[in-house]
Amino acid sequence: MSISPKLGLQALLSLIREKSPLGPLHLIFKHFGYFFQISLAGFAPYVVSGPQANRQVLVTERGKLNWRNPDPVTDLLRHGLLVTDGDEHDHLRSLMDKPLSPGHLPQYVDMILHHTERVSATWQDGQTIDMLAESRKIALLIIMDALFGVDIHDDLPRLWTPILKAIEFISPGPWLLFRHLPRPGFKKHLKILDDYLYSIIAARRNLQLSTCNLQPSTDLLQYLLNAHLPDTLIRDQMLTMLIAGHDTSTALLAWTFALLGQHPEALQQLTLELDQTIGTQPPLAPSGWQPRLLDDVIKESLRLYPPIHLGNRFTREEMTFEGKIIPAGARLFYSIYLTQRDPAHWDNPDSFCPERFSQGRKPSPFAFIPFGGGPRACIGAAFSQAEARLVIARLLQTFTFTLTNPHIHAHMGATLEPRPGVLMKVKRRKISVVGCLHHAAGGAVPPYRNQH
Repeated sequence: MSISPKLGLQALLSLIREKSPLGPLHLIFKHFGYFFQISLAGFAPYVVSGPQANRQVLVTERGKLNWRNPDPVTDLLRHGLLVTDGDEHDHLRSLMDKPLSPGHLPQYVDMILHHTERVSATWQDGQTIDMLAESRKIALLIIMDALFGVDIHDDLPRLWTPILKAIEFISPGPWLLFRHLPRPGFKKHLKILDDYLYSIIAARRNLQLSTCNLQPSTDLLQYLLNAHLPDTLIRDQMLTMLIAGHDTSTALLAWTFALLGQHPEALQQLTLELDQTIGTQPPLAPSGWQPRLLDDVIKESLRLYPPIHLGNRFTREEMTFEGKIIPAGARLFYSIYLTQRDPAHWDNPDSFCPERFSQGRKPSPFAFIPFGGGPRACIGAAFSQAEARLVIARLLQTFTFTLTNPHIHAHMGATLEPRPGVLMKVKRRKISVVGCLHHAAGGAVPPYRNQH
């Protein structure tokens, strides 16, 4: 399981060539298979992949693993849903499941379309936009409105950098090797986010006082307030959902547009399907729309570039994978990325092929897990997929997209991002889009770009 100097050099060259640690991971996987250890000074995680390992980690032996860890993500989210275990996690999950359940999705449709059109209304014919940044704007407006009942349109300029700083704070970096390395430049920005979230909580509490009663549970924030949680714990859940929820949606949208731009024949076919099935009507109109190809494209995007590409756990007790032992107290990664590109389970695994999901085809159990699996599968999985379906369909109804920078690589941030961005030339389609929304599009969102 040790990495030879020759393999180490090959891994380094792969890192330089692909501009991402995913290249070396691929290389090591080819040599060692589903189980290996990365041995660096102060950082020696075990890495597992494949359906069997995923089943162990997510279901059969999940009790041997902790989600809570000593990393910056715990410093940021404190007691948020993603970094808690046991009864604490189960209680929070029970409070947060309902507003994100599939049954609640119809109430979000108009709102999702509204914010999509609100952002895209600022695009000019022939303009080149960065779909990574534009997707982030859309995702932020949607998640804050859906979960907390807040329109952050006018506040987005001052929240943009703090949000990117929060993402940077929890992204892989030198802190993995140098645990006590000072990390200046974050405190001010993270405080801005905290103050903003506490102001939202205070405003909702004041509303409750003015009505002398609990408000009906219509969004996630109200469910948390009605459970009589302290403001600090509510803040932890809000920040968890804000950062994790919007960043994963951003990555999914951006990668989907990148892949469609790299495969114009698929983009043309998908646009044709939308024209033939819903025409100019808003997506999910009562016409019985079945977005088969769109769903296949979204799944293939999630397969190739899962936003959460690596699960991070710590072993509570000794575990065995393929006859090899991982001791208690060790860091364990399970690689969603490697699993979903494993040639043992996928034909032409590195190729963009939405047809692999067509006609109800399903991969082997635990070979496709972009949202995790088991009792702790992503709480926002259904919402995220519905959001992507609506946003992508609406934008393709309204604009043509041409990718201008086809050379894109995967960057390991808090999620797997397309870098240096997804630059696309947009042109409004010469059709009259029938707007059946209940909202009027608001003012323009300033053209912020991601600060890489």
